[in-house]
Amino acid sequence: MGLLARLRKEWFIIGIVLVILSAKLQPSVGVKGGPLRPEITVAYVAVSLIFFNSGLSLKTEELTSALLHVRLHLFVQSFTLVFFPLAVWTLLRVLELTTIDQWLLRGLQTVSCMPPPVSSAVILTKAVGGNEAAAIFNSAFGSFLGIVVTPVLLLLFLGSSSSVPFSSIFSQLFMTVVVPLVLGQVCRRFLRELLERRKPPLGAVSSCVLLMIIYTTFCDTFSNPSMELDPSSLLLLVLIIFSIQISFMLLTFAFSTRSGSGFSPADTVAIMFCSTHKSLTLGIPMLKIVFEGYEHLSLISVPLLIYHPAQILLGSVLVPSIRGWMTSRHKSVLLR
Repeated sequence: MGLLARLRKEWFIIGIVLVILSAKLQPSVGVKGGPLRPEITVAYVAVSLIFFNSGLSLKTEELTSALLHVRLHLFVQSFTLVFFPLAVWTLLRVLELTTIDQWLLRGLQTVSCMPPPVSSAVILTKAVGGNEAAAIFNSAFGSFLGIVVTPVLLLLFLGSSSSVPFSSIFSQLFMTVVVPLVLGQVCRRFLRELLERRKPPLGAVSSCVLLMIIYTTFCDTFSNPSMELDPSSLLLLVLIIFSIQISFMLLTFAFSTRSGSGFSPADTVAIMFCSTHKSLTLGIPMLKIVFEGYEHLSLISVPLLIYHPAQILLGSVLVPSIRGWMTSRHKSVLLR
C-alpha cells in the first residue's frame, strides 16, 4: 500500500493529531465564548448530528437474523458494560498508588464504561469471516443500551464533576442523543433504498464533526496554563491500554472456546471484538455532556482517544492469526 493510500485510510487518526496540534497553537478559537461558540455548536448541533447520522446508519432491519442468539448477546453486553468497568475499577485501585496522572486514570475508567462501537468490531469480524450478523446486532444494540447505561456508569464510578444537576444531564442526553437517534431511524425507514443505492458518506461526516468536538475540548485544556500532561504518564497509559485489550481478548477467547460453551468459531470472533472494543463516536459526545464545564475534561478524554486507534491497530494485526485459527478449526471439524 502506497503512502497516499495509507494516509487516506488513516485520515481520521491523522485528523485527531492535527486538531490537537491546532488547539495547542490557537486555543482561543474553540474555547467557550470564542468564534466557534462550542457551548451551542458542539453541545447541541454537533452531538445531535452525530447521533442522527448513527440513526441513519444503523441497519436495524438486518438484526432479526441474529436476534435469537441470546446467550451470545448476553455475554457480550454483560462483559462490556458490567465486567469491563468493574475489572478496570479494580485495576485502578492498584494504579492509583503509582505516579501516573490521576486524571488519565479516571479517563481509563470512562473508557471502560463506553458501549461497543458501531463500525470497527463489525469490520474486523467480517475481515476474519466471523459471525457478522451477531457483531452487527451487538454493536447496534450496545449503542442503544449505552445511551442509558453509559451515563449511569460514569456517574456511578466517577460522580458528577459538573455543576449541572443530574436531571439537566439526562434531559440534555435525551434531546441531543435519544431524539436525533430515533429521528435518524425513522428517516431510514423512508430513505433506506436511497441510502443503500447512493451510499452517502455518513461515517465520514460524523468523523469530521467528532474532530470538531475533540478540537474544542483541547482548546479548553490549552487555554488553561496550569494544565499539563506528563509524558511518562502518557507512555505508561499506552502500555496499560494495550495490555488491557490483549488480556481481555484472551479472556473472551478462552471463555468462548471452552468445552460446552456452545459458541462456534465464528461466534468467538464476534465475541472477542465486540466485547473489547469501545466507541469513540458515542463516547466523546457523552463525556462532553456529563462533564460539561469541567476543566479536566480533555485529560479524561485522552485514554479514549488512545484506545480507539489502539483497538483498530491491534485488531488489524491479529486478523491473519485469527483467520488462520478459524480455518484450522473448520478443517478439524470436517476431518471428524
